[in-house]
Formats: sequence, structure tokens, C-alpha cells
Amino acid sequence: METVRTISETKAILEKIKADGKTIGFVPTMGALHAGHISLQECSYKENDFTVCSIFVNPIQFNNAEDLEKYPRTEERDIEMLEKAGCHLVFIPSVNEMYGEKEETVYDFGHLDKILEGEFRPGHFNGVAIVVKKLFDIVTPHRAYFGEKDYQQLAIVKQLVRMHDIPVEIVPCPTMRELSGLAMSSRNERLSLEEKEIATVLYRTLKQTAEKASELAPKECENWAIQQINAAPGMSVEYFSIVDAETMLPVKKWHEGQQVIACVAAFIVGVRLIDNMMIFS
Repeated sequence: METVRTISETKAILEKIKADGKTIGFVPTMGALHAGHISLQECSYKENDFTVCSIFVNPIQFNNAEDLEKYPRTEERDIEMLEKAGCHLVFIPSVNEMYGEKEETVYDFGHLDKILEGEFRPGHFNGVAIVVKKLFDIVTPHRAYFGEKDYQQLAIVKQLVRMHDIPVEIVPCPTMRELSGLAMSSRNERLSLEEKEIATVLYRTLKQTAEKASELAPKECENWAIQQINAAPGMSVEYFSIVDAETMLPVKKWHEGQQVIACVAAFIVGVRLIDNMMIFS
């Protein structure tokens, strides 16, 4: 596995790979890798001739400076994990390498970047879109792999690809969970074992909400779920919303054949966790 830190070197290597007629799979990450990231890498490895992973903690997608500062950085361990998983190239740029000049691009995603995560993290998805577009321009992959845990981000990336007519296939991959059901996340590293156990209330509540959908209206399900999570020690719900899985807009009534997903964001000891689950698909 090669480790490179400049855009020019990355492009030079990948131009040779494409010239040989090989397909390129890409997994963008912010590091602090866990089994969920590695599962994306393994999907790419199976479906492409050459797999690229990036590690870049993107500062412009953080609307909270403290959150950026506390984001775990484990580069040496990350590189070891990727090498064991069969990654061919890891791109680890600096902030200056990615943003040589002040970035002023502003995307219009309609309602999609203003609801749920967008409501509580203003500017977050614009930062995500900017860095993903830059990375796609550098790597020019045939396929790119994103986890379904960040479901709204996945929707933003798909819209970005349509807006710019980028010739890449976006491949969604299932959320990886710990044995307890807690969705794997780099932020989990900031939790104690006891706090992780408490945070499993998110997964349990999502499962129970899916079961209650047969007897309760969407809003009633939301209210019940919020009460369940807030009752757990140290937990505080930011939002729990049942939305259309395609438009991400709120669902007021159940409709046969409609894909519906429940999305949640909550805090435990200052650490923000997100999760989701399909209610109907």
C-alpha cells in the first residue's frame, strides 16, 4: 500500500492505473477508523481493481470548533488497518494541500441541507459537498462507498453527483453496529464502556419505533421515542424524525409502498451521536 500526501502525486499514480484499464474504488474518511470504515474498503476491494482511501479531517464541515478539536486522530493505527484490509493507496492531505485558498463555494441543495442535520449544523453539508467534490476531482473514481449511518449525507452526495454530472457510481453500504447494537462511529471513542451501554437506547428505540408504527401515527411514534431516549441517564435528544427516505421530508401519515426512515441525533456527555433505521421499505 502506498501512502501519499499531495494531490499531484495522487493524480499521477491514478492516471497510470486508469491508463491500464483498471477500475478505481474510493472510500473517503476522516480517520479514526473502525470496522464500519473497513467494511466500505472491503466492498470496494471486491468490486474494483484498485482501492483508494482518503483520511482528512475536513475543518469546514464542523460548525463547532470544540468538536473539531476533539475529533479523534489516529493516523498510524488507521494506516495499519487499511493495509491489513488490502487498500492500495491512502491519500492523507494537509488542510493547506486541500484548501490552498479561501473556499467560498456555496451549494444550493434546496430543502435537503436545511432539515434534520442541516437545521442543527448550519453549513455542515456545504462543507461536506466541497470536500467530496474536491476528492472526486482528485481521485476520479469509478465507484465511491458511503455508509448508510450518515443517511442524509448520502442523499447530499447523490445530489452533488447529479448536479455536476460526475461520472461516479455512489454505493451505499449498511450501517455496521457493535454487538450491543450501537452504530459504529469514530465519536464512540470518546465514550466510556458505561456510556456506550447507555447509548444503545438509540438502537433499541429505533427498533421499537418500527414495531409501534403498526399502531401509532408517525408523530406519536416520534414523541414516544423522544421520551424513551431522554429517560436514559445523560441522554438528550436533539431530534427524532420520521421522514420519507427519498425526500427526507416529514411523514405525517403512513402510506402503503412509501419508504420511510426514522432518523435520530442525541447527546451523551457532550458527544453527539446519530443513527437511523428504515420503518417501511
